[in-house]
Amino acid sequence: MTGQSQPLKELLLQTDEEYHQLAAKHQELESRLHELSAKPYLSEPEQLEKVTLKKRKLQLKDRMEEIIRRRRHENSTASSISPSVTPGPAGPAARSHARG
Repeated sequence: MTGQSQPLKELLLQTDEEYHQLAAKHQELESRLHELSAKPYLSEPEQLEKVTLKKRKLQLKDRMEEIIRRRRHENSTASSISPSVTPGPAGPAARSHARG
């Protein structure tokens, strides 16, 4: 799923402010988790912080995925609703040809 949604994620980062903010916050939390994981020992408050960060990160990820699903749904609905244009004769030359 990640491979096929990557172009959409890139588009959302550039065009959807909420998605961009969520991704930035997600990265911020990931960095802090990395800092905590690099420590040989975590104090009790740090252990609690680590658990809290993981939960918050998952919440952000869920919201980001929700935005992706919504955008996919909007795109699929728009493409199924758009009228199909059937090419056919147009203009005076085509009409005069038809009268022939």
